[in-house]
Amino acid sequence: MVGQHKKAGKIIRYTLTTILMLIMIFPFVYLVLNSFAAWDQVDRKIIPTDYTLRSWQWLFGNDVTAAPAPWIRAFFNTVIVSTIATGLMLLFGLMVGYALAKLNFRGKKFVNNVILFQMFFPAIILLIPQFLMISDVHMLDTFMGMILPTAVSLWAIFMYTNFFKAIPDTLIEAARLDGASDMKILFKIVLPMSKSITTVIFLFLFTERWTNLLWDMLVTKSDGTVTLNVLISQMFGPYGTYPGPMYAASVLLTIPLIILFLCFSRKFQEGMQFTLK
Repeated sequence: MVGQHKKAGKIIRYTLTTILMLIMIFPFVYLVLNSFAAWDQVDRKIIPTDYTLRSWQWLFGNDVTAAPAPWIRAFFNTVIVSTIATGLMLLFGLMVGYALAKLNFRGKKFVNNVILFQMFFPAIILLIPQFLMISDVHMLDTFMGMILPTAVSLWAIFMYTNFFKAIPDTLIEAARLDGASDMKILFKIVLPMSKSITTVIFLFLFTERWTNLLWDMLVTKSDGTVTLNVLISQMFGPYGTYPGPMYAASVLLTIPLIILFLCFSRKFQEGMQFTLK
């Protein structure tokens, strides 16, 4: 009798888990199906019955009805901006986190408190000052104008600081006695020990920057710098009559994130175990 109750409970749990998983992945499945659906069935059927590559041909400029839009260039613009911005956030987070965790200097506690305060400070309040500063230095409609305001992540600094505090000071002191500088200790000893947490930070930062919309909409003005998410946001604007290609563009925007997660899933799980401790 007890065994039957356990078996029934297990079946119920598996059923509920399966239903929740289907609910979670259905929007992406719907996205993919509509990117390949015939144009007369897009958004008209939950599961289209006729499929075509027309939306993707439109996206790549191989369709006679294609409106002039730099979709592929926008994709590579997104790659450039997200890669450089994420790299800078990781670099600054790594260096500042190490300094706060392992170095002694005047004002260290004050700097740490400022970082903690800024993490709870509404970022949108700084949007106008940032825009005005970027405008004053003539960086509107440039890659640097999109990258620099997002080049420092307080969250990355916070995560690295807490991780580095767990590294034994004796290890750092031993390296110093061997004549290693702090930069060499950081990049030759500490960084290799931080692969798991770096993977977690990288994936979160890259995803956040990759899907950034508001700042890119303010800064970009021309086809040469526009990012893919900005073009997708115009779904109800000049490209609103092409919903199929909008779904295809959304799939194109999502694919790199899925590939990155699949490539780093093991390290991501290891890093998350640290963050949950």
